[in-house]
Amino acid sequence: MLADWRTAAVSEPLRATLGFLARLTLEPDALGADDVAAVRAAGVSDDALVDAVAVCALFNTIDRIADSLDFHVPPREEADRVAPRFFAAGYR
Repeated sequence: MLADWRTAAVSEPLRATLGFLARLTLEPDALGADDVAAVRAAGVSDDALVDAVAVCALFNTIDRIADSLDFHVPPREEADRVAPRFFAAGYR
């Protein structure tokens, strides 16, 4: 999934949502009604798409703030070490 969401074994609604979010992030001026229609056609509800856009906007904002303030990003090995705890318990 992390290597390439386009070819990962995920559901079509998730793949369509990720494609929409990628375009929203990288080409926001090119996003239009056809993009929304494609996500809907894949079986994504309007509520689910609104939720996905909200999460995407939050992460994009956090990422831009972190970049501008030069936040320390732990090495991949550290993320791999703590990831199982997050998958098991979430952010509690």
